[in-house]
Amino acid sequence: MKAVLNATPLISLALLGRLSLLKEMFAEVIVPRAVYKEVIQGGTGKPGADALAEANWLKVVSVDVSITIEPLLLGLDAGELKVLLLAQQIKADWVIINERLARRVAFALGLPVKNTLGILLAAVLAGLLSKQEALDDLHRLVERGIRIAPRWQQWFEQEIGAA
Repeated sequence: MKAVLNATPLISLALLGRLSLLKEMFAEVIVPRAVYKEVIQGGTGKPGADALAEANWLKVVSVDVSITIEPLLLGLDAGELKVLLLAQQIKADWVIINERLARRVAFALGLPVKNTLGILLAAVLAGLLSKQEALDDLHRLVERGIRIAPRWQQWFEQEIGAA
């Protein structure tokens, strides 16, 4: 399976020390070059940037599709748009993106979407994480300033309890 990732899930998983989950769950983990530059070069010295730079299994790809509309007109940033275009181009099995508007656009384009919490839940279901580890990870993300709406936190806790 191929997954295309945006910056926030990469940063979140790196902060948790869980980047390796991506390698275990997907045959190919693909990041648009623009997103990679944003996270690695723009994130120098920030938590998670070093772990991402060392993840030599990440496939960094340039998007070959020319953008015919200004991303901001859609309410997306350039990285989000590149993720969606790349996912369409390579027929990705999953788009992993946290931002609500970008997820909605992905759904509208018919792309299957997960967010960071979806990756953690899938890891629990696959036996890669315990329920407690996943719940602890949720709390660590919130403590470290990753914005997760209370309703998503509740959803995650309920899903983990049912898993």
